[in-house]
Amino acid sequence: MSDFHYSTDADGVATITWDIPNKSMNVLSMEGLRELDAHIETALGDDAVKGVIITSGKADFAGGMDLNVIARMKEMAGDQPEKGLFEGIMSMHHTLRKIERAGMDPKTLKGGKPIVAALPGTALGIGLEIPLACHRIIAADNPKAKIGLPEILVGIFPGAGGTTRLARKLGAMGAAPFLLEGKLSDPKKAKSAGIIDEVVAADDLLARAKAWVLGATDADLVKPWDAKGYKMPGGAPYHPAGFMTFVGASAMVNGKTQGAYPAAKALLSAVYEGALVPFDTALRIEARWFVHVLMNPTSSAMIRSLFINKQALEKGANRPDVADETVRKLGVLGAGMMGAGIAYVAANAGIEVVLIDAELASAEKGKAHAEGILDKGMKRGKLSEEKKAEVLGRITPTTDYAALRDCDLVVEAVFEDPKVKADVTAQAEAVLGAEAIFATNTSTLPITELAKASNRPENYIGIHFFSPVDKMLLVEIIKGRKTGARAVAKALDFVRQIRKTPIVVNDARFFYANRCIIPYLNEGMRMVREGVAPALVENAARLMGMPLGPLQLVDETSLDLGAKIARATRAAMGDDYPDGDVDEVVFWMVGQGRLGRKAKAGFYSYDDKGKRQGLWEGLSSQFPQAEDQPDLVTVQHRLMFAQALEAVRALEQGVLTDIREGDVGAILGWGFAPWSGGPFSWLDMLGAEFAASVSDDLAARFGPRFTTPAMLRQMADTGRGFYSKHAAEAA
Repeated sequence: MSDFHYSTDADGVATITWDIPNKSMNVLSMEGLRELDAHIETALGDDAVKGVIITSGKADFAGGMDLNVIARMKEMAGDQPEKGLFEGIMSMHHTLRKIERAGMDPKTLKGGKPIVAALPGTALGIGLEIPLACHRIIAADNPKAKIGLPEILVGIFPGAGGTTRLARKLGAMGAAPFLLEGKLSDPKKAKSAGIIDEVVAADDLLARAKAWVLGATDADLVKPWDAKGYKMPGGAPYHPAGFMTFVGASAMVNGKTQGAYPAAKALLSAVYEGALVPFDTALRIEARWFVHVLMNPTSSAMIRSLFINKQALEKGANRPDVADETVRKLGVLGAGMMGAGIAYVAANAGIEVVLIDAELASAEKGKAHAEGILDKGMKRGKLSEEKKAEVLGRITPTTDYAALRDCDLVVEAVFEDPKVKADVTAQAEAVLGAEAIFATNTSTLPITELAKASNRPENYIGIHFFSPVDKMLLVEIIKGRKTGARAVAKALDFVRQIRKTPIVVNDARFFYANRCIIPYLNEGMRMVREGVAPALVENAARLMGMPLGPLQLVDETSLDLGAKIARATRAAMGDDYPDGDVDEVVFWMVGQGRLGRKAKAGFYSYDDKGKRQGLWEGLSSQFPQAEDQPDLVTVQHRLMFAQALEAVRALEQGVLTDIREGDVGAILGWGFAPWSGGPFSWLDMLGAEFAASVSDDLAARFGPRFTTPAMLRQMADTGRGFYSKHAAEAA
């Protein structure tokens, strides 16, 4: 079966329709590229063909390159991967350049055949790079469509000419948001930005494309960069304005990435170097930099975790084999920030919600929280007044538990107090049907213990949302000892309905995400107590690609919460409690009234509006900085291994059952260095033998919390990695 279909009409217009069988979205494979190339050859070689329309047989044009192919490109490239990759990428450039020149005379630039891209909907990645090579881009007026080049978000950059063409079309400054940030636009905004040429009614799309083809002149076919006297919009690097643009762009890239993400720097290098040479040479430069990124293990790790594994989990890779458990009506107990957030995301996904609180005013305040989120969306033009009313109409605030009678899922989001949770569980179960699933939203309390308050523990499960609920993508589903398969399926189906990413873990203290992030926070505070400069701690973390340093993250989550968790953990662990030196820092800070950002005072200083001003100078009065500071790598290893080793222990102890969930959960849950692909990908990148030796060294110097887990030791001894082991087990 073909991916591209070719036809001609009586007026001599050929149509190449992209329509992959049995897929909802077109994605380009190498076989598909060869088909497209052959169809272009046919059209250019047929004297009866006057021009070509490239379009889609689906509601959208294309979702991009098949990232499974990109993830395998290096291994498919043979003994000389750089050479194989370069040749493969240049074959893509050859096809797109063939579209662009369309048979025209290379000297006179005349005699070519007009080629137009007609986009019915979304066009992403290569799905926009192909149109950028066409002579005109016409898009249907489809407000749901997304137009853009989001490759930078998965650790690569547009490498099929998109970088070079967009930079030359819009100038470096104009192209920057779309290339360096992966910004997506609807068709009208894409036209305003200069990315596409026309927006027409969906019913007129093909007719307008055909009319343009039949009316196009030789001059309409020549791209600006192929025309004599072309000058880059905004100035080339050697132009005074262009010089300042590239200086600013370089500063912005390094400021945002801290050098941890190679794709952004490679992209900027391709644009800068490409702007100094003719267009065809610029394509070769782009290809070289693209190969450079593909050869870096960060690109394959990011693609694997942020696309392949994430998508697999969202499609139910670890879902029990039970019937569909789509949620029809949701009950939410507790209308605080967490409960209100859960109510909003559910209602926004089309689910009817009953929002219960002890006081009606509190329940209505929870609904008002949803209204506030919707109002912000309206200000940004993301939704209409009608859509807002529709979403709010799905939320019913009440104090009456009888309103839960028809709910098939209830999520309890009350205080982190087992007695309070037990009370609301009993009240809810008194009116719920026998088949209803009851979920508790908790970040620390063991699910198995909480389930003792339920008459149906097989229907009791943990669903841990991260705050703020409307923005955080990860949801942690926790199985208690008696949780049944149907409850797990229900939780997974619910998370899929609200368009978030689930991971499923077994019950243990702090579950997965918190048990890994707490050591990161603690290690940062422990170093402050030892006399390590707070700025060194924070910058070491950011240079490793962590979005927030440990001290800033403690401020964001609040120190009094840390003190509460510390007391509870100390009570549970007794003499085995390992973090007394960390508590010294936490309790002293709380005693000073420095509770974090919410109090406008924490490890950082804040102004009256809560804006962070810099690290608090008073910290050194209690914890003086040592004269001899550790080297950067030691600080980074302490912060990174504190998290990664805990992730391995979670896998070792059966809390995690799938390394894919461990990597995806780490990136989406607490921002573990996304460039690395997650803790297991990072350890594989280091190599188990090296990772174990670093762990041994850290344990000898700083204590048993860095003891090498038996699983990592075994991998070091056998020369295996987590993903090679996973692949072997899957096979």
